[in-house]
Amino acid sequence: MIFWVASYPKSGNTWLRALLASYYYSNDGTFDQKLLKKIEQFPQKKNFFSKFDYDQKIVADTSRFWIKAQEQINLDKKLRFFKTHNILGGLNGNQFTNTKNTIGGIYIVRDPRNVITSLKNHFEMNDSDALEFMLNKNKYTYNYHAENDYSDFQFISSWENNYKSWRNQKYIPVKFIKYEDLNSKTYEVFKDLIKFINITSKNQNIFNKDKAQKAIYSSSFDNLKTIESKNGFSESVLSKNRTKKISFFHLGPKNNWKNIFSEDYQNKLTLKFESNLKELNYI
Repeated sequence: MIFWVASYPKSGNTWLRALLASYYYSNDGTFDQKLLKKIEQFPQKKNFFSKFDYDQKIVADTSRFWIKAQEQINLDKKLRFFKTHNILGGLNGNQFTNTKNTIGGIYIVRDPRNVITSLKNHFEMNDSDALEFMLNKNKYTYNYHAENDYSDFQFISSWENNYKSWRNQKYIPVKFIKYEDLNSKTYEVFKDLIKFINITSKNQNIFNKDKAQKAIYSSSFDNLKTIESKNGFSESVLSKNRTKKISFFHLGPKNNWKNIFSEDYQNKLTLKFESNLKELNYI
């Protein structure tokens, strides 16, 4: 069965995966970026290529096979974690997942006013384009460097629709956490997550405090940034002109919209997301 590690892009998903991969797939909790392959993205090309009759040149054509691809993954009946930025819902009459293939999930949300600064860096956008990106209900992502190939298509919709699709659904158990809480109370939040995963997946293993602490230390933003500067990072992407790779670990916890945007633009962002910010207790 699949356990989702879900979020809107640039909301802390990779850090959360680093923590989980270090805890569940290492001997002592030490992070190694190779472990991230234990929690791969869904959907991606390997889930569909040569298995299903889809047209890689048609946007969203893989959505017809979301469920069938998950059924193939679940044939061995093992628990697997998958990262996704997809909304939890349907597209063109095709549901992203169902209770036969999903056992549960974690959704990590981040203050949208800080998400926008990370999006700007990752996708090389200006302020206006990044805001439009987040407000677009029809937004999707894919491998932009793969010409005429939408195999890695993910329907993310708007920032609001994305988090609400996971938060408001009732048919699978989902643990909803805030990036800011994971950052300020890392051990407490992580311990709670491990317990939730173990209970949901009926894992009888007790919480390993030493392993969790090692995972937290070795997966800290500073350590991940150091790893990237020394060895590169497997999930960093090429710039639009293909001349360099964009730094994946950019500002992290130091990302503060109040120090980046003008007062007028701060007010504009707060107004745009006001109802969501109140709902999530960001204001």
